[in-house]
Amino acid sequence: MVILSEVQSSNARIASTLPAGLVAVFVGGTSGIGETALKQFAKHVRQPRIYNIGRSQEAADRIAIACKELNADGEYHFIKADTSLIRNADLVCQEIRSKERAVNVLFLTTGTLLGRTGTSEGLHFATSLAYYSRTRFIVNLLPLLKQASSLRRVVTVFAAGYEGPITTSDFQAWKVPMLSQRGHLSSLTTVSLEALARDAPSVSFIHDFPGSVKTNLARGGEGAAIYVLKQVFKVIGPLINMPNQECGERQLFLATSGKYPSEDLEASGVPLTAGDSPVANGTSGKSGGGVYSVGSDGESSGAKVVELLAQFRKEGMVEQVWRHTNEEFERITGGDPA
Repeated sequence: MVILSEVQSSNARIASTLPAGLVAVFVGGTSGIGETALKQFAKHVRQPRIYNIGRSQEAADRIAIACKELNADGEYHFIKADTSLIRNADLVCQEIRSKERAVNVLFLTTGTLLGRTGTSEGLHFATSLAYYSRTRFIVNLLPLLKQASSLRRVVTVFAAGYEGPITTSDFQAWKVPMLSQRGHLSSLTTVSLEALARDAPSVSFIHDFPGSVKTNLARGGEGAAIYVLKQVFKVIGPLINMPNQECGERQLFLATSGKYPSEDLEASGVPLTAGDSPVANGTSGKSGGGVYSVGSDGESSGAKVVELLAQFRKEGMVEQVWRHTNEEFERITGGDPA
């Protein structure tokens, strides 16, 4: 386990080991894990330039004020968007590309516990937020990540370590049983990162599980199941949840530490020091590699996940998932460039 003192020590070295002016894009940064991670980035980076993507102007204004108090030298921009829609993701990325030549960190946390609702683009709402939209942001901003000179990293927060079987007849998970959805979507996430990394060895890709954290995933939900879930977490949440500040510190560590280097080992973040835990194992099970499935303790997922991913590669699942994903993007956009 990466102990909290190691996390905090690494974060404290960001200002002295990484250059000023790092650019970060937080998709889903107006609440929960995204918000607390964004604030930690603002606190520790010299002259940060942050783009916060979400739906709530009120929340974004509140967060920008808090960030200015943490670091008056930073720039904090909000882009309002419903990120469940692929075309909206394209518009947001077009705006960012018009303003920036490089992006150092892309941090993605969008999600919901809402049930089998569809978007206007014909995607499962929850799956779009957790997978399709996030993947579209990565695809669109990958050229800018490749252009960064000191840190190049993608962090997508979902359920790393819980990868499971992929239902290839129902990628969107319309009919995948509720108890199987987490494994299905977690595997889609990790497999897609492996596909993306093949053409981006200079970028580090992390899929992580944050543990139990207070979030707004059930916001807007209705029905008996959501009601019961909310009541249960009101009772047990305070007993099991990681403190928000620690969660933010750990997510910043994932986004900046040299423990998770890119495949080419360049621009890999805050260097490790004597006494730090070693470089994490990638999804291949070997040290490094550029793609990581990471648990709430900051360490790589275990042997079962490594074996499952190896089987996926043997079966051609990486190619199959990536082909399906691009087919959905083309269906929605008509092949228009993002």
